[in-house]
Amino acid sequence: MYNTRMKITRQQALKTIALPAFAAAMAGAAMTTAEAKASKSTVKYQDKPKGSQKCSGCKFFMAGKSKMAMGSCKIVDGSISPNGWCTAFSAK
Repeated sequence: MYNTRMKITRQQALKTIALPAFAAAMAGAAMTTAEAKASKSTVKYQDKPKGSQKCSGCKFFMAGKSKMAMGSCKIVDGSISPNGWCTAFSAK
């Protein structure tokens, strides 16, 4: 009669079960993070600067076609004024 039980080492189990599951979970998390942007209301976006802080001086701001044109933001959804401001402001 054959022994139907197979001994699997911890290393084999990690290679066949845990590592692929971990890799899939990390890939899913990376995609979600890259696709998601905060809403303007979440970061309390306003179309005017707060003191000397304004979007054009923020490292997340991506300028429009001209210096005064609406641009976009790496972390906030929608059109962003270069003179705007939000709580995510981070100086360049």
